[in-house]
Amino acid sequence: MAASLIAPRARLLCGTALTVLSALPVAAQDIETDVLSLDPIIVRQKDPLGGSADRATSTYVSEAELERASMGDLKDLFAGIASVSVGGAIPIAQKIYVNGVDMLKLAVQVDGVSQNNRIFHHVSANAFDPGLMKSVRVDPGVAPADAGPRALAGRVVMETVDAEDILDEGANFGGRARVSYDSNGNTAQGSLTLAGRSEGFEVLAYSKRATGDNYEDGDGVEMTGTGANLNANLLKFAYESDEGHRIELSGQNLTDREWRNSKANFGPSTDPLQFYDTERSIFALNYENTQGSGMWDPSFTLGRSDADVTKLNLGDDASGTTKTDSIVFKNTFHLSEVNTITAGIDYQKRETTVTGDYWSPVNGLATSATEESRFNGIFAQARLEPTANLQVSAGLRYDWMDFTGHDVGNSGTRFNLSESGASANLSVVYDVTEALSLRVAYSNVFGGVDLGDNFEFWRAFDYSALESSRAENIVIGADWARGDWRLGAEIFRTQIDDARDLSRGVVTMNDFESEGVNLAATYGWADGFARLTYSYSDATLNGEASSNYDLGNFGAPLGSVIAFEMQQELPQHNLLVGGSVEAALSLDAGGSYADQELPGYQVVNLFAEYAPPAWNGVTIRGSINNLFDEQYADRATYGAEFSDFNTLNEPGRNISVVATMRF
Repeated sequence: MAASLIAPRARLLCGTALTVLSALPVAAQDIETDVLSLDPIIVRQKDPLGGSADRATSTYVSEAELERASMGDLKDLFAGIASVSVGGAIPIAQKIYVNGVDMLKLAVQVDGVSQNNRIFHHVSANAFDPGLMKSVRVDPGVAPADAGPRALAGRVVMETVDAEDILDEGANFGGRARVSYDSNGNTAQGSLTLAGRSEGFEVLAYSKRATGDNYEDGDGVEMTGTGANLNANLLKFAYESDEGHRIELSGQNLTDREWRNSKANFGPSTDPLQFYDTERSIFALNYENTQGSGMWDPSFTLGRSDADVTKLNLGDDASGTTKTDSIVFKNTFHLSEVNTITAGIDYQKRETTVTGDYWSPVNGLATSATEESRFNGIFAQARLEPTANLQVSAGLRYDWMDFTGHDVGNSGTRFNLSESGASANLSVVYDVTEALSLRVAYSNVFGGVDLGDNFEFWRAFDYSALESSRAENIVIGADWARGDWRLGAEIFRTQIDDARDLSRGVVTMNDFESEGVNLAATYGWADGFARLTYSYSDATLNGEASSNYDLGNFGAPLGSVIAFEMQQELPQHNLLVGGSVEAALSLDAGGSYADQELPGYQVVNLFAEYAPPAWNGVTIRGSINNLFDEQYADRATYGAEFSDFNTLNEPGRNISVVATMRF
């Protein structure tokens, strides 16, 4: 019912965008359509710190992948990177794993603002619209000291689009409109971005709407609770002086309101559907000097991220809210063109609360419960180039943490824990020859205490076993580049001691470990590019082989995952064609309740993109995803090792059309 009521709005937005597409071809005659590269090196070169040692293990999402995912989801965004797996099939249920570690254990930042990383365990803590993003980077395992607190297993950094990303050089107004349709689920989407600038002032507005029905998997089975009903918006203001002083204020919002399976990340069941009303907001205020140099180059970030999940189901209603406030002040000391030290202070307050009928009847407790934590930190990170073939990055930080548990038994008292700890990291890159470089990175990180799952606060927690966690990460790798070829290989290990079990209410401390290997090969030629990545990770809990149930919010049993991408430009036909393969090998995960192997799969996707020569600025992209109608659940999706469990399978064959107009 909810989807049908809102569908006219989607048709209106899509119709408006189509009007823009049809009305503006003449005005767009002078706009050229560039072919975006699959080469992540191009994105790395745009990163001011892309050449530093602590970026050597980083993974960048390429320009072409960002464009491809603009009307998709996080699975599309990371599809070409085998070491980053996304399971869950629909945006509000998608969970992200980096080297087998749940992204809950990474510091996640959008426009410099720390994200919540905690919400109901059957939905995603990291629902983002890829259409907003101009850059995405993953720092797996080892993160620098200026990454902020609780970067236990690395960091994920996302930056939203600015006006200059939309406007042509010399233009003061412009925009981008997109419409798309997916055959599997009859999903229609429309987005519109408008940007303008004048005398140093900039403004950008973005809006996206998506509606659709349930899709079918490769066996033609309807995946209930998968219909699209999503809104995403971004509004950004900025001012930059002639001297480079830039102030930026932004707010973004994403809502998903639809009938879902009672556990949104599970497949179809006999349980009645529940209405999920989910909302995520991010507010950011940033200052930097884009021309900064010398010994005084400060920057400042103030922000808040909020996530709210409300489940409505006849007497079992509950609302879970998580919010994070963060402040960062730092200064970069430019010792020379290639040697810097960044030092500063940061503050982070996280709070998670549950209210409603789901909570209040149990044990006669109050109608709400809250956990919260505060981190105060100081940090310094040196990025140095002692010689022409040696780069070093080393950092230290110290955090003071205060944790407050919820009121157990409505007694009027709350559990408190105050602890502090140091963190250190070191990254070294040595160029053996012009073609070959070796790298090693290590970190030891104070993690403090994770917040609990607020939908589990109906349980009477015993906090007496609670301790601060600590992580140790190591990455050793080698990279080789010659001509059009680039090869890379690394081994990694992440170990987190005294990690809190978050998903089943009982406070227990566990030791989690994920180790494995990543391989990558890329080959570029004049009008094309191909990339192959392979990742193997083995996640264990307390030294034992573990299933998805055991690992909870620590990680996932992924095993071997393969991603291949290729594109070829045909300029004489104004065409870009290509495809991708995503695959996983079968895996015996072991652990509790697992009674079958995680099945392997191979999925082929093809696309063609056409730029009509009479309509410069317009591109039309057609895709056939899951060409051979494979029935599968992504390896990062919960439950495929349990024979009596219905996983949330990915869509079967899907024909997609996306039209984009830049003006």
